Order: sequence, then C-alpha cells, then structure tokens
Amino acid sequence: MSDSSTYTPPRVWVWNKPSGGQFASINRPVAGATHDKDLPVGRHPLQLYSLATPNGQKVTIMLEELLALGHSGAEYDAWLIRIHDGEQFGSGFVAANPNSKIPALIDRSGAAPIRVFESGAILMYLAEKFDAFLPTQAAERAECLSWLFWQMGSAPYLGGGFGHFYAYAPEKIEYAIDRYAMEVKRQLDVLDRRLAESEYVAGSSYTIADMAILPWYGGLVKGWLYDGAEFLGAEDYRNVHRWADLLLERPAVKRGRKVNRTSGKPSSQLHERHDASDFDTKTQDKVAAAS
Repeated sequence: MSDSSTYTPPRVWVWNKPSGGQFASINRPVAGATHDKDLPVGRHPLQLYSLATPNGQKVTIMLEELLALGHSGAEYDAWLIRIHDGEQFGSGFVAANPNSKIPALIDRSGAAPIRVFESGAILMYLAEKFDAFLPTQAAERAECLSWLFWQMGSAPYLGGGFGHFYAYAPEKIEYAIDRYAMEVKRQLDVLDRRLAESEYVAGSSYTIADMAILPWYGGLVKGWLYDGAEFLGAEDYRNVHRWADLLLERPAVKRGRKVNRTSGKPSSQLHERHDASDFDTKTQDKVAAAS
C-alpha cells in the first residue's frame, strides 16, 4: 500500500494498478458494458433491477407504499443485481442505466418502455405517475424537492467519503476520515435541527423526501451503515432517531427494506420480489426451510 504522506500525483493519472479495497474488482475509470446479458422481464407493469443498498431501498419502499395506498399499477418485479459480481455492467443493465448503478426502473405500462435511472429521479417519476407522496402546492412541493435533492447531493459525502475511508479503504487515512466525519456530522446536525421543528422532513406529511433520507441517515444513526454510529456519536441526534423510529414502524417500509436484500437475518432477505405473497413464502428463512 502507498504511503499517503509521500505520494505525489503525476501530471496525468493513468489506471495501471488495482485500486484496492472491497470494491477493487468492479472499480474502473471507463463506462459501458463488459459483457452481453439481457435483463429478465416479469409480468408486472414496473420492472426494477436493484440491490438493497440505501439507494435501492428508497425505491422499494416507495413501491410498497404505493401498493399500500391501493395503486395496483405500482405492482412490480424486483430483480436482484449483484453488484459485487459486476452484473451492473451487463449490456441489458447498461441500456437501462448508462451509469451502471442500481437501481434502474423500466416502466412497461405504456406503448413503449420508459427507462428511469438515479434513485431520486425514480422517486419523482413514481410520485408524479401516481400523484402520491409529492405535494402539489408550490411551497410544499419546493420544500419536499429541496430535501430530496439535499439527500442526493449529501449522500456521496456519507457513502463515497466517510463510508469508503472509514469502512472500505485498504488503509486508514486520518485526514480523510476526519474530513468526512466532520461533514457527515454537520449533515446530521442539519437534519436533526430540521426534525426538531417538523414531524417529517418536508413538513407535516410523509413524502418521497423521507423515503430518500431514511435508508441513508436513519440507517446511519441506527447502526446499520458502515458500523459508524458510535464513532459519529449518533445517539446525540435525538430528533433523527425519533423520525427514523416513526418511519420504521410503517409496514410498507418494513417490506421495502427486505426486497433485494442479501445480508442480515435470513427472515429479512427477499432476494427477488415478483408477488406480494413472496414476503410470506420466499424470504431466505422460508427458502432454507423448504429445501
């Protein structure tokens, strides 16, 4: 491993060695497909290709919330994309998302399929399609979208910054960990102050802003993300805890967090979801018992 205190960047960076760390096998400086592989297509109007990372959970929570409201058009097939195996670089997935990141959604309910990628864009697309969880009054809508894009802009500092250097990097770099820990604590303070004055992030109503922020910052304070809660003093953000506890009691949130999950208790893992009954019959504890 390099000595970060003596590294001098070259005039032009060249990719000539593995980057190291947990994601070294899938990190590369170019885009595009690495192999040919079509995406599967199920019977429902919406086809989701994902993994239960925080970004993946946003969309499955939204879909389960829409179904709980009675929107039958939100029925979906959730196909597992194993990113550690490089499945996001298959030709079919790259056609759905040229950025090769989960989640990707294909809406096949109309005359021609519509692709939607980037988790925030998917939340907005579904909210507008079903007229749900996104306020229509101008000021309330602006507040909701502001917090949605706050999450989209802030999370790279949490995941690619703090999470990477604290949990995944092949060496512990004090400067990098301190830099991103400081920023994440600032973000938690922003959210905590907001939730001191508001039941939900965007106001008095539950919206896509809550769905976007919960898997990242709720997961962080509850100790599910990077095992960093103690290090960051997460117990201090009491309003974030109050809000996270409120959302985590919602049945649709509980279901959505299980979809495409491949870690944790077997009962919390539903690798693929093709029918509502799968929650009762196809979680990994049920699959193991049946085999």
